[in-house]
Amino acid sequence: MYKVIWPGPLALAVAALVALAPVPAQAQEKLAGKAFEAAAVKDFYLEGNAIPAQKRNTVVLKGADGKRMVFGLLDTSGYATEIQQKYAGMLILERKTLIGGATVGTGAYGFGLRKGTPPEGPGTLVVYDVAGDKVGEVAAQWDTALARPVPLQFVNGRLYVGRHWVEIK
Repeated sequence: MYKVIWPGPLALAVAALVALAPVPAQAQEKLAGKAFEAAAVKDFYLEGNAIPAQKRNTVVLKGADGKRMVFGLLDTSGYATEIQQKYAGMLILERKTLIGGATVGTGAYGFGLRKGTPPEGPGTLVVYDVAGDKVGEVAAQWDTALARPVPLQFVNGRLYVGRHWVEIK
């Protein structure tokens, strides 16, 4: 005896799985103008300090789900040496995100970049919560083919800090 699978529940299950799947970072819209201004932060709180964010080195992405991701470099000059050595930038995530293969939850984080040996080789991107506790670390690849490296940019699903990059999903 053959059983017929009712297509309604099957279609509903497939639609639910598609809705729960993360939006690929490549599909993100890079915001500019008023939308960028509204989402970009002036100062970022880390370990009891309000550290100025570098607006010129900030990227705001918006996915098809309407959730935003903000990546930016911080101006740590004038702060303690430990802060300067630990943090390069910040990220604000409105949804769970894969950074270099590591899952980072919704929230605000600082990040640092430990350069490899030699500095023109692979490094490590370290993510910290606002209290300064390490959340995770991932390998940051070195891209020799990048035509115009700038301090921070987002290109084809990759977050670049100079020539170092991690994949964002």
